Amino acid sequence: MRPAKIVLHCSATEKGQHVTTETMRRWHTSPPRNWSDIGYHFVILNDGVGTVERGRPVWKSGAHTKGHNDSIGVVYVGGLLNGEPTDTMSEIQEAAFFELVDKIRDVFGPLSIHGHNEFSSKACPSFNVVDKWGPTFTQQTRVTK
Repeated sequence: MRPAKIVLHCSATEKGQHVTTETMRRWHTSPPRNWSDIGYHFVILNDGVGTVERGRPVWKSGAHTKGHNDSIGVVYVGGLLNGEPTDTMSEIQEAAFFELVDKIRDVFGPLSIHGHNEFSSKACPSFNVVDKWGPTFTQQTRVTK
């Protein structure tokens, strides 16, 4: 797979909730989804140290954004605060995301960064990536719905 972009997601779990890559893999490979693997290529844990774990191999199409699975799917653990969509990405998770993006761009070139909410009516990743990081980092102009 030659990815077209990077799509950021949140796990839609409460801030501080312990969720692992294996937890998400079980969510995705069990009914009702029954997918072959976790839908994301990378998972950024909320473990306080910025651990990034591999999910689905990058050479396989993702299962994370309907109509845009020719992209690399990255999910950070969090996205809810008291049940409401909220930017709960910690500074450590954000730093891990920046480092991951640098590595992905080293391999695949200057891919743009998008939030899942640009392609769906969902709140995920619970913020607008262009508002948060600007058009230079995301390499896209401001998205309006």
